[in-house]
Amino acid sequence: MVTIKRALISVYDKTGIVDFGRGLNDLGIEMISSGGTARALKEADIPVRLVSDYTGFPEILNGRVKTLHPKIHAGILARREDEGHMSQLTEQDIGPIDMVVVNLYPFEAWAQKKDASRRDVVEMIDIGGPSMIRAAAKNYPSVAVVTDARKYNDIIEELRNNKGSLSEETCRALAGEAFRQTAHYDAAIAGYFAARPDEDLFPLFLEERFEKVGDLRYGENPHQRAAVYRNLSVESVPFIGAQQLWGKELSFNNYLDMNAAVELVGEFDRPAAVILKHTNPCGAALGTSLAEAYEKAYAGDPLSAFGSIVGFNRSVDVGTAEKMAVPNTFLEVIVAPGYEEGAIALLTEKRWWGKTVRILTYDSAGARRANETVSKQILGGLLVQSKDSVLFDESALRVVTERTPTEAEMEALRFAWTVVKHVKSNAILLAQGDMVVGVGAGQMSRVDSSMIAVRKAGERAQGAVLASDAFFPFRDAIDVAAEAGVTAAIQPGGSKGDDKVIEAANDHDLAMVFTGMRHFRHL
Repeated sequence: MVTIKRALISVYDKTGIVDFGRGLNDLGIEMISSGGTARALKEADIPVRLVSDYTGFPEILNGRVKTLHPKIHAGILARREDEGHMSQLTEQDIGPIDMVVVNLYPFEAWAQKKDASRRDVVEMIDIGGPSMIRAAAKNYPSVAVVTDARKYNDIIEELRNNKGSLSEETCRALAGEAFRQTAHYDAAIAGYFAARPDEDLFPLFLEERFEKVGDLRYGENPHQRAAVYRNLSVESVPFIGAQQLWGKELSFNNYLDMNAAVELVGEFDRPAAVILKHTNPCGAALGTSLAEAYEKAYAGDPLSAFGSIVGFNRSVDVGTAEKMAVPNTFLEVIVAPGYEEGAIALLTEKRWWGKTVRILTYDSAGARRANETVSKQILGGLLVQSKDSVLFDESALRVVTERTPTEAEMEALRFAWTVVKHVKSNAILLAQGDMVVGVGAGQMSRVDSSMIAVRKAGERAQGAVLASDAFFPFRDAIDVAAEAGVTAAIQPGGSKGDDKVIEAANDHDLAMVFTGMRHFRHL
């Protein structure tokens, strides 16, 4: 057991520190502190000794030097079981420091500020804090190091239960967390200095810190283990750790599908609904109301919608809930920015799937600010790319056929192009107005994707428009779509076979627009 008699406290973020200090004082633990931390404790009438009084040396260089003193570091680093160490402390009139409570200057937050000068950012590099943390963590059999305010209550509770002592197991766990924090802190600083103005998105060294949110029942398949982590290096976490309002725990695949749903509905300003299976939309639509959008999205492919994930870009109202809570439907997950009073009751009562459906909220504003990059682990490495956040360059749109799309066709083409961006390549999508009617996803040939989309659409292919995530190498897919009744298409263009594809479109009086931009989706 590690008995705590003296604690050094120096925190930038003072959340919870007064209550923690009061708890230590009630246990008779002496406290040493400096600067703003000492002021906060004194203002709460908690006895504290200034570091400068303890060391006999004043803070200098505008506070750059205050805890960097042998009396501090010797008190932390002395091995209690080493008679020589303890004898030297006595000779130098140095008392042991049994607990170090420190959190660091917010370097990363300042480094991310666009208006912060380099000098301001550099001033946020903590020197004394990491030094004390590392010293205490190194000597964990004798010293407790506390770097996370969320641990304060647990530590006070353990100290009370053990008459002012902490177990070595607790101190070892605290040391591990401390070293993780200093490692991340130093990596962030190294990344800042390694970055060049033209390479800010992809630094020379990539260091991100993730905190475990929880274990999952299993991964993509029952024989795989899985867990979910929150990226501490980004400001926004739209639904990881978000409030789950109803239902059993989320699975690995639920998270993947929710992410796909939130990304897709976030493309639209109008009320939007998407229904997904295996990260691909089987239905998506816009409406004058959320209920209308959902009804149209569900009608896109009712068969595939069984056991699906549903995503919205508006709070779910009672009218929308009524559309979902009908016989012969089964929904795995519903994710929306919020739910109006009565909506959840409708979704969970008197439905055979009401006990199992997972109902979650997400931060819609945060979703728009989320990751600038996406990554994929490969054997021995990591692929990183900027997020596909551009739809198309308006000035690059080019009608390449004899017939120009009508205004209604052009509006439908824009909608279809927005949704097909979120379909696994090779991707073909058919839409009627602002409603998806057929999707061919992830096929090895584009003509197969076209045939699947046409089959899914059935009679609704008549008068529909088509979006293709990449160019057509041959005319066959256009022939398939046109013969089913498709009247207009949007695609990137750029194939060696463009002339033949355009010729096919003209043969069928099908209007075609080139975007000059593709949207492969492999991750």
